[in-house]
Amino acid sequence: MRGFRVAILPLATLALMLLLGACSPTAVLNAMAPRDGVMLTRDLAYADGPRHSLDVYAPRSSVTSTPTPTPTLAPVAVFFYGGNWESGSKDMYRFVGAALAARGVMTVIPDYRLYPQVRFPAFMDDAAAAVAWTHANAARFGGDPHRLFLMGHSAGGQIATLLALDGSYLQADGLLPQRDVCGVIGLAGPYDFLPVHSATLKAIFGPESERPRSQPINFVSAQAPPMLLLAGRDDDTVDPGNTLRLAARLRAAGGSVEDELYPGVGHKALIAAFSGALTFLAPVREAALRFVTAQDACGR
Repeated sequence: MRGFRVAILPLATLALMLLLGACSPTAVLNAMAPRDGVMLTRDLAYADGPRHSLDVYAPRSSVTSTPTPTPTLAPVAVFFYGGNWESGSKDMYRFVGAALAARGVMTVIPDYRLYPQVRFPAFMDDAAAAVAWTHANAARFGGDPHRLFLMGHSAGGQIATLLALDGSYLQADGLLPQRDVCGVIGLAGPYDFLPVHSATLKAIFGPESERPRSQPINFVSAQAPPMLLLAGRDDDTVDPGNTLRLAARLRAAGGSVEDELYPGVGHKALIAAFSGALTFLAPVREAALRFVTAQDACGR
């Protein structure tokens, strides 16, 4: 009955556990995720093979069986979860997809292949294929393919920003970041993390001469899509300096970027704050929604 006892913990206790890194109670957060106004379509294949499926969280107001003269299409965010490129599942992040869809943003959460099954850049190819699928199919779920955003937490932040900055991945699937991506939301991402010291990261990212290809900061240009980069000042999993350095490099190149470090917030608490019950931890959800709303449509 351990899971039951966790489920009835007071919210203040749950928040404290998140802040201290004592647990990652995604089952609790998912159970509290909104259902009204959200249509979930699960396990859609975006490519052949295992771990090539995604879930779509669509605002019900944007999904209708009755054609209208001027249908209102929702902005679209593709969210990539973290897990050190070796763990994670789309099923763990219902609380993110539902929270955004309930506020009018169609959210797509794909699985992608992980180490040791694959190494860099295979998961980048998966991510690009998921974005291309979303661009081609968003309208089926009431989403606007011309208001497409990339979003990621932790390792997913590296994936999202690298897709936007190194155009080769999306170009292989017929998309151009500067044309088809309206913006990027990076949450506690490792954007500039060389040198690597762990044996696992060395295996994931290959020979030392190849590792610079994995660093989003190395591909910054003035043509980068607008970015919102957020992190917790007390993050001891991914150095918040990653966020500051990428933001500074984007500004120096003439790019559009907003960045903020939230005091008293750690790595897990940053993403947990998307849950309606835990928004008091950090205003990340509102910041993301403001950013999406502020961007003009692209790729028309």
